[in-house]
Amino acid sequence: MSLIQHLINGELVNDSGRSADVYNPSIGQVIHQVPLASRETIQQAIDSAKAAFPAWRNTPPAKRAQVMFRFKQLLEQNEARISQLISEEHGKTLEDAAGELKRGIENVEYACSAPEILKGEYSRNVGPNIDAWSDFQPLGVVAGITPFNFPAMVPLWMYPLAIVCGNCFILKPSERDPSSTLLIAQLLQEAGLPKGVLSVVHGDKGAVDALIEAPEVKALSFVGSTPIAEYIYSEATKRGKRVQALGGAKNHAVLMPDADLDNAVSALMGAAYGSCGERCMAISVAVCVGDQVADALIAKLVPQVKALKIGAGTSCGLDMGPLVTGQARDKVSGYIEDGVSAGAELVVDGRGLSVAGHEQGFFLGGSLFDRVTPQMRIYKEEIFGPVLCVVRVDSLEAAMQLINDHEYGNGTCIFTRDGEAARLFCDEIEVGMVGVNVPLPVPVAYHSFGGWKRSLFGDLHAYGPDGVRFYTRRKAITQRWPQRASHEASQFAFPSL
Repeated sequence: MSLIQHLINGELVNDSGRSADVYNPSIGQVIHQVPLASRETIQQAIDSAKAAFPAWRNTPPAKRAQVMFRFKQLLEQNEARISQLISEEHGKTLEDAAGELKRGIENVEYACSAPEILKGEYSRNVGPNIDAWSDFQPLGVVAGITPFNFPAMVPLWMYPLAIVCGNCFILKPSERDPSSTLLIAQLLQEAGLPKGVLSVVHGDKGAVDALIEAPEVKALSFVGSTPIAEYIYSEATKRGKRVQALGGAKNHAVLMPDADLDNAVSALMGAAYGSCGERCMAISVAVCVGDQVADALIAKLVPQVKALKIGAGTSCGLDMGPLVTGQARDKVSGYIEDGVSAGAELVVDGRGLSVAGHEQGFFLGGSLFDRVTPQMRIYKEEIFGPVLCVVRVDSLEAAMQLINDHEYGNGTCIFTRDGEAARLFCDEIEVGMVGVNVPLPVPVAYHSFGGWKRSLFGDLHAYGPDGVRFYTRRKAITQRWPQRASHEASQFAFPSL
């Protein structure tokens, strides 16, 4: 059994303290140990980042971008290797892992445009012989805390952009599936990133608290559950840090009577059951406008949910792999039991699935509930598993009210052929990311990702233009060079044109 290591100042280092098990969820067995960083190890990473910062911030943006161009090439060349590691430790299928990596590479491509996105603004002659301009300057040492469900993509939302903006970055990935994250960071070093600019430290709450409390860390990015997002936002902002903390979700899909139902069903199958529902953008609630729509949807979904191809993630041609841990599987099973007890109609029960040759794996089949109400726990809470709930309403207005009343506002979508209904939905829905006949409206890399309400704590969304603003601070400079022959009297009134 191998020991996964930290990456600090360009070197792999061990931590002599605590460690955690890393499982292969397809077989239910421990395959690695990962160290849980002590405060001393965290400080070592901070010190190396602080030492590397002066030279890196003064590196021209074009040269920083050249590192990212080489990094992108290395990621593409190592796609199969990275996907294999993701699948082995997370459980998602190889195809899903490859798709995750591709979406992460999009953010590296955006970072390659550093000379353009970091251009300041210049105004000549704002006053007599006075010019003004603004710069986007790096913050210094910044950190990211990322979740298990996207060990490649979410870190790539963060540090490529932070680094091309001139910062030094400390990444604390999930301790559940750290190998692909570490390999990707090593590829960035291979691309020519100087030592100390990026460190990877594994850990749990102790490592998170050390990053929050360290005065050298100027900003924190986080993706995970809402309780932890709120905790990080509260504790870090009270220490004067800049924070973007992305939390949980309960994403609704609205199906109108005029929807293309066959395409909607295909979209819902992928959005609800892809990656075992372990996505913050997973569709977990289908809101049907009218009983006729709901009955037709259930009739089409049932055979497809029952026919899901489920097995070890590293096998090809599957729809779903296992959940990430046995605890995650048991938690989702508990939600299913709770839904039955609350009176929801369990149309398809995914519990009790056994995969031949992988009987100890953390598997669940797809589950489908009908006649779910907003008072039920399976409706209110994020299940984070392969469970789709169908809610019935009488009108688009009722569907929108349902969504707007929910505490989360991450993503949503509507299936319709009616442009007026789609426009009303986009204008009035209180959700940060909206799709029209698009089930997973994850913005492309040159836009920004983020929800509303209790799905996001902080003012700026992740990656894209908001990411540039998050990892930089604007400095406005006003400069005057008086003519030598002139002499001006002192002015005591507030200056104006």
